Amino acid sequence: MKKILLIVCLVVSPFLTGCTTGDPVYEENLTVAKAQREIKIGMTSADVVEVLGSPNMVTTDDKRRETWVYDRVSSNVSTSQAGVWLLVVGGSSAHRTQNQRMLTIIIKFDENSRVRDFAYRTSTF
Repeated sequence: MKKILLIVCLVVSPFLTGCTTGDPVYEENLTVAKAQREIKIGMTSADVVEVLGSPNMVTTDDKRRETWVYDRVSSNVSTSQAGVWLLVVGGSSAHRTQNQRMLTIIIKFDENSRVRDFAYRTSTF
């Protein structure tokens, strides 16, 4: 599939300034948008598990209230081609970049196992 996509990129690249293909190495359904859209103050811990799955870590505070932490890491590899003209001169200028994205979601529950607060953070490196 990658070879077919590369050939298509090389054929149509005279009409474009470049062609980039993304190859996700690891992908999760857990996103900031999903957390913002689905997690609500007052929802039960069972509802949170249904939406986000099981947490990576669970801690309790001095009042025995739970805090759940979700950590997800994903990688993305992109390859870009300069154009068909390189085939004419016999060169290749494929450029490969890779980045990783980390998502952390922290959900705090009250004494009744209902969401009392949540926060999230993303970083790319």
